[in-house]
Amino acid sequence: MAEVLAGQHCSVKICKQLDFLPFTCDGCGQIFCLDHRSKDAHSCSMVLVDKTLPDYEGPKSYPCSMPDCKGRELMEVICPHCQLNFCLSHRHQVEHDCEKLNRGPPPVSKTAEHVKQILEAKQNQPPKARKGRGPKSSKTAAKVALMKLKMKACGDKGLPETEKVYFNVALPLDGPVRHKAMFFSKTWSIGRIIDNIATLCDLRNDNNTAALKKLRLFDGDSGRLLLTSECVDSFLNKEELFSGSTVILEYVNEGIDVIDNTDVYR
Repeated sequence: MAEVLAGQHCSVKICKQLDFLPFTCDGCGQIFCLDHRSKDAHSCSMVLVDKTLPDYEGPKSYPCSMPDCKGRELMEVICPHCQLNFCLSHRHQVEHDCEKLNRGPPPVSKTAEHVKQILEAKQNQPPKARKGRGPKSSKTAAKVALMKLKMKACGDKGLPETEKVYFNVALPLDGPVRHKAMFFSKTWSIGRIIDNIATLCDLRNDNNTAALKKLRLFDGDSGRLLLTSECVDSFLNKEELFSGSTVILEYVNEGIDVIDNTDVYR
C-alpha cells in the first residue's frame, strides 16, 4: 500500500518543520509554519523592496528671483510690492533691491515736526539765570542733610553742642578733596570760618596779603557771596542759611560776588 504524505515543510532552513496546515506568505510566496508565518519571523525578502512611486509633476520648490542666488523655498515668498518670489534671505525690499522701494527720505509726521520746532526754539533761547531754592525747600533739604553731616563732621571739639552749626563744605575745584562735613560756632564771622576751613583742610590762605585771588565763601544753593564781616548767626536768623546747608569755598578775584554755576560743586 502506497504511503500518503500530507503537509509541507517550512521554508526557513533551520526549521523545515512539517506543517499540516502551512501558511503561504503573500509577499515572497513561500510556505511557512505557524511560528514563521509573519514577515518579520521569516525575514521576508519582499519587505525591503523599494516600490517605485509615480513621479511628482508639481513644483518641488520655488527659486529666488534675485540674480545669482540659488536659494529655493518650499513655499512661495512673494514681495507685496514687486510681486516677485524670493528666498528668505532676500524677502525684504532692501535685500532684493526692490524696484518699488521708496528711496526718498521718510515722511515726517506732524508730531515729529512739532517736537523738532520746540527743541530748536529751546536751543535758541538764552540760558536762564540760576535761581536758588526758596527758604522752605532749602530748610527741608538742610534738615535731611544734617543727620548725615553730624555723623562725620569735623571741627573745634571744644565748642558746646548748642553753639554748633553744621555745613557741607564744597572745597575748591582744583583741590584733591571735593566735599567735607564740618561744624563751626554760630557766633563766628564768615571770615573766621574761612580761616578755620583753610587750617583744617591745609589750604593756601592769602586773604591777609595782596594776592590776586582770595578764599571766599558762597551759598551753595544760590551761589551768592557770604560777606566775611557778617556773623553766621545773622544768616541763620534770616533763614538764608541753615544747619545742614551746603557752602562753597573757592579762590576768586576781588569783585566776584556770585558763582554762576554751582552744579559743578555738587
